[in-house]
Order: sequence, then C-alpha cells, then structure tokens
Amino acid sequence: MSIVPSLFGGRRSSVFDPFSLDVWDPFKDFPISSSSDVSRETSALVNASVDWKETPEAHVFKADLPGIKKEEVKVEVEDGNILQITGQRNVEKEDKNDKWRRVERSSGKFTRRFRLPENAKMDRVKAAMENGVLTITVPKEEVKKHDVKSIEISG
Repeated sequence: MSIVPSLFGGRRSSVFDPFSLDVWDPFKDFPISSSSDVSRETSALVNASVDWKETPEAHVFKADLPGIKKEEVKVEVEDGNILQITGQRNVEKEDKNDKWRRVERSSGKFTRRFRLPENAKMDRVKAAMENGVLTITVPKEEVKKHDVKSIEISG
C-alpha cells in the first residue's frame, strides 16, 4: 500500500500520473504580492482542477471552471491520443473608483493536456458544461476476450 494517496486526500495527484503531461509547479501556491510585476491580466488559470476517473466503459474528466462560459473553452484531440483542454477567463471591467481589498481569482489562458491510453476511442469524445464543471467522456474500446481452444493431445 502506498503512502502517496494519504498525502493527497485519497486521490491520485497528476504529479504521479504516468498519463499526464502536466508539469508539476512547486511554487504554484506561493502568494504573489501586489507589488509584483505580474499583473492580474497575465496571471493564468494554469492549475484548473481536473479529476480523471476510469470506469469500465470510459475515461471521464471533470474540470472545475467556475465563471467560464462554454464558448470560452475548447476541447481538442491531438496526435490521436492527447486530450487538450484550453480556455480563457477574461478580466472583469474595472472602475477607476474601485479599490480592491483582495484578489484571489485569476484570469488569463489555461491549458491542460492528458495522454490517453490506447483503449480510448478518441473519435467518440463528448463534452458537456454544467454549473461551471466541464465533463469530458472518452469511451473505451471493448476488451477483447481471448478465445481458448483446447488442443487434443494424441499418443
């Protein structure tokens, strides 16, 4: 039994996922001070949370994308077996008289990529967006059952 799942709340992190193309960023949770050169417009939603579940019938991805419209998200298949989710959260209009007390929501572009195993039917991918959650379903090929043929032994 591995100690890894207990460290990450019982779920497998993409850091240890051999199918993930995401690069782990050890500094992703460090606060960025307001005096930094990085503005709100350029801070990307690079860590859109995505769960990947494999069922007997399909690979199911759920991405939390609150405040993003389905027109602002693109789901693509690249090179036959790479699922790519891209999008952009636009910056809210600001009034010159507004004084921001705290800014935690990020804006900008995001991209998530996942390498799928060979049993994925990439030509039958379906995506749906509901209440800020993008659900992508990638059906799986049926597992071929091997025919066993008995051979009579002579002699």
